[in-house]
Amino acid sequence: MQKKIFSYALILCLGVFLACSGEKKKAETPREIWTEQQANDWYKKQPWLIGANFIPSNAINQLEMWQAETFDTVTINRELGWAGGLGMNTVRVYLHDALYEQDSVGFLNRIDTFLSIAQKHKIKPFLVIFDSCWDPFYKLGKQREPIPFKHNSGWVQSPGQLALKDSLQYPRLESYVKGVIGKFANDERINGWDLWNEPDNMTGPSYEKIELPNKVALVLPLLKEVFTWARSVRPSQPLTSGIWVGDWSDAAKMKPIETLQLEQSDIITFHNYDSPAEFEKRIKWLSRYGKPLICTEYMARPNGSTFAGFLPIAKKYNVGMINWGFVDGKTQTKYPWDSWTKTYTAPPPVWFHEILQKDGKPYKQDEKELILSMTQKKD
Repeated sequence: MQKKIFSYALILCLGVFLACSGEKKKAETPREIWTEQQANDWYKKQPWLIGANFIPSNAINQLEMWQAETFDTVTINRELGWAGGLGMNTVRVYLHDALYEQDSVGFLNRIDTFLSIAQKHKIKPFLVIFDSCWDPFYKLGKQREPIPFKHNSGWVQSPGQLALKDSLQYPRLESYVKGVIGKFANDERINGWDLWNEPDNMTGPSYEKIELPNKVALVLPLLKEVFTWARSVRPSQPLTSGIWVGDWSDAAKMKPIETLQLEQSDIITFHNYDSPAEFEKRIKWLSRYGKPLICTEYMARPNGSTFAGFLPIAKKYNVGMINWGFVDGKTQTKYPWDSWTKTYTAPPPVWFHEILQKDGKPYKQDEKELILSMTQKKD
């Protein structure tokens, strides 16, 4: 009798051990890249996605938005309320690896607070993990004041040049990716993860002379690692990295980094600041992948990239739309890109980006009415 009890206990323990081992193995195995079916099943559950790239008007960059001393929930709540009032249901928001290194617990708590505020306004964000644009040398702490009349004069790169040059920092970056995405891997308040914004961008104004000549060669293998790290925590939300310039009409014409982005992404994201005809052409190019399309940056009025020109086309093809710029503020992106090479002493005759003035009133009333009509939101 004792031998039978012992045998049953042994079998039971073995079963528990195998079950736990199976769960552990599953947890440690990176999930697969979504198939077309999985991606489209996810997209069918979403409303037509429309929103803006968001940073509160009193923050010059990602660090000023998120650091404990300047994390302003009052402004964030007010401005996300304005977005919700337009019928917007998503925003795209940039994070920074230095914030996780500085205070991971505090940073994660602030992200959680932000998500709760967004949820109150029925907005589900895409969170951006890394960014190759603008200043490659960031500094924590108090951020500099905007350079008058300059477009995005204080934006900073993540991870920045020093980390790109130093492979010994890669474990720190891995910890950041896994720590942030792992924390919110099953959080229904998040739409998805944009792992690296414009990873091969080498055009940061006034920083061109100090950019790494081999930056793209360093970013390419690291971006692949970032996708692997992100999938290792098995997020329920889609992973992506958006392509932004070049000829995408044929796979043979694309750069290696674009091929990687498209192959590794669960859903396809892209940028376009050109004419409506060019925008529609690129939608058709990317449709061959059979996955949902989201334009995560557009709207540069003098270029012909406008709400009136783009939104009807996007609705026709069921492409999600996230424009650059929301409330006029410290990023100063109502000024055009050429403000780095031309002298401006007053606001441009036509704002480049931004939808709302500082008090929440629309820059253009007809744009507000169009957005409301497209989102079927009553004023």
